[in-house]
Parts: sequence; C-alpha cells; structure tokens
Amino acid sequence: MGRTRRILFGWLAAVAQVMAPAGIAQAQAPAAAGSDAPILTVKGEVKQELRLSAADLKALARTKVTAKDHDGASREYEGVTLQSLLAKAGVPLGSELRGKNMTLVVVAEASDGYRAAFSLAELDADFAGAQVLVADTEDSKPLDPQRGPLRLVVPADKRQGRWVRMLKSITVQRLGEAK
Repeated sequence: MGRTRRILFGWLAAVAQVMAPAGIAQAQAPAAAGSDAPILTVKGEVKQELRLSAADLKALARTKVTAKDHDGASREYEGVTLQSLLAKAGVPLGSELRGKNMTLVVVAEASDGYRAAFSLAELDADFAGAQVLVADTEDSKPLDPQRGPLRLVVPADKRQGRWVRMLKSITVQRLGEAK
C-alpha cells in the first residue's frame, strides 16, 4: 500500500474513532495480502511495543497445533506462539518472572471488543507453559474474515472462551496493589 493511501486510511481511522459513539467497538478492515500495515500490536508493560504486519508474523518462527474448534472438529492451526511475541516485546519471562512481575496479566483483544485474559505465568514455559498460538491459518488456509486475519488459539482449554477471533492487540498489564 502506498504512503499516501496509508496516511489517508490512518486519518480516516482516527476520524472514525473520534466520531464513534462511546462504547461501540469499531471493526478494523483486514489488511490486504502482502500489506505492511500492522495487524497486531503488542503493548503495555513491555520494553518495546510491537506493531506487526502479516509479513512480519510470517517471518517469525512458526508453530503448528491441532485443536478442537467450537464445532468439536479437529483443526490444524499455524502461527506464532504468544510466548515468543511476548519475549520479542521484552516482557519478563523465565528467571525474571518473580516478585512484582507475578502480577502481570496479558489481555488479548479482538477488533469487535471481545477480550480474554491470562496470567503471564501460565504462558511461561518455566511455569505452566500453556502453548497459546497467534494463528493466521486453519487447515493450511488463511483464516476467514469472521475469524481472522488472526486468531488466538488455546489448545489446552476445554472450552474455547479464550480463543479470540479477529485478534488485534495483546496488552500486558500490571494488576493493582492488594488493599
């Protein structure tokens, strides 16, 4: 996408966000194939905020998992592990995950406003090591627009309540102090 088009779309998105009624989530248009437009942001309590395009995600180490979808059918998903994205953003993992860092949570948010939360410890291989995948393909095909372009897949969960379709951001937050 050319620079002028990116500026125009960015401006239109900013205007739409300002003009939107409070409390109504705005769906994002999927990025065009081969586009360098960011489709996923990793932000919050991170050393380096990430704004990743589809091409950026394809260039990272890839993982495949097989999991049962909402309909009970086994499907093969491919993408990047959430732990590797958190590591790339400089989130404390491994031996750094202790003390106050144990109050960090990860919130995955969809373009329609749906959110799911995880403790950082459950995503770390030194603790529970749940494999969570930021998937961009299902059964070797790109995700359909109702589920993609990205979907958070949590194979170990018995219910798919934390499987976030139309994933747009990952935010690392610190829980407040206990009173």
